[in-house]
Amino acid sequence: MDSDPLSGKELQADVWSSYLGFYGPYAAILLVLLALAAIVSASEAAFFSLSSDDRAFCRSSDNAAERRILNLLDRPRRLLASLLIFNNLLNIAIVVIVTYLVWKLSQLDPTSGWVLASVTVIVTLMIVLFGEIIPKVYASQNSLSVARRTAPLVALASALFRPLSVLLVSLTSVIDQRIQRRGYKVSMEELNQAVELTSRESTHEERELIKGIVNFSNLTARQAMRARVDITAFRYDLSFTDLLTEINQSGYSRMPVYKESLDEIEGILYLKDLLPHLDNDASFPWQTLIRPVFFIPETKKIDDLLQDFQKRRVHMAIVVDEYGGTRGLITLEDIIEEIFGDINDEFDEEESIPYQRVDEQTIIVEGKLLLTDVCRVLNVDITYFDEVKGESESLGGLLLELFTRVPETGQEVSYGDFTFKVLSADNKRIQHVEIVKNQQLVNQQA
Repeated sequence: MDSDPLSGKELQADVWSSYLGFYGPYAAILLVLLALAAIVSASEAAFFSLSSDDRAFCRSSDNAAERRILNLLDRPRRLLASLLIFNNLLNIAIVVIVTYLVWKLSQLDPTSGWVLASVTVIVTLMIVLFGEIIPKVYASQNSLSVARRTAPLVALASALFRPLSVLLVSLTSVIDQRIQRRGYKVSMEELNQAVELTSRESTHEERELIKGIVNFSNLTARQAMRARVDITAFRYDLSFTDLLTEINQSGYSRMPVYKESLDEIEGILYLKDLLPHLDNDASFPWQTLIRPVFFIPETKKIDDLLQDFQKRRVHMAIVVDEYGGTRGLITLEDIIEEIFGDINDEFDEEESIPYQRVDEQTIIVEGKLLLTDVCRVLNVDITYFDEVKGESESLGGLLLELFTRVPETGQEVSYGDFTFKVLSADNKRIQHVEIVKNQQLVNQQA
């Protein structure tokens, strides 16, 4: 009888000893795997949160670890894929080991089903908290030091998982190429709505600047160009004396040069190329100074055109239609004005502005004014007239679409919230138009 308590204690000690002998190594393995998962998560956050200053410091450093950081970042997609593969393998290993231990425990005690739910919650919290959140928060605040210390492990992981990471990057590249991305118009509408929401907190100039930035990538060269009839160009066969006379009258520093008509533009003449030859006589062959011309289609987006200007180091392009005929001319200044509005230099005259505001409801506009500029003056979206403008890009073209003929002076037509009255026109083009905002709209805004 006296030996029963002692036997119970010995039996309990044996049970705990067997538990520790079986579960102890697995617990150690789980801690090592969780620590590795934390290091990999920290590495991911550290490498991809390095600032430009950090990268510049690594580029100028002689330290092997910092040079290794730059080498790994040379292929960021492959690096990210390797780290994600490594991290997921570690998390899967943790889950598999824990599942196995719970299964073994359930065999010893069939009534411990609640243990599975408890262990699942605990393991999930540990992986998320200690394997993801805490390491990434720390690494994002100490990115360079963490990247420097984990670079050897990251380099090893990149080498081990290179076949899988290359395959993963290749698959994602194929998917990116095949999936047609949609929703651009929706995002543009959302951005325009966001601009309107700022109306009470920003000035008119700030709103116009934001609208210009929002609509910039949606504009084509045809919408921003100077129309053919407004192009100042010189004939190829002019004498040098006549050329200088016309240059003085034009006031431009770059001019297209054509032969028979504007559809046969030979190149662009830069005024600075003429400066060393101003003392030459009328027989000077100025045509040898002509530079090559940059032709673009009228459908080209102006954000792409801006990049082309930067790469080619040019400031002017000739816009052509599908038949190769000259539709207009666009310069770097025209592109910039789409964001910042009209830019007037010391040679621009005030009366050259193509519209005049009479009062809050009425403006007088030249028929050649581009519709994008008309929309800015009227404070409406640049797509306001898209349903009725057809192929037109100027106010005169819009009115021809609305009238279906060349209108006479004094005739009126209404569209949307505005009434257009032709103030002057001939048998070819509309010269001046009066635009009146409807009184109903004025009352609503008031």
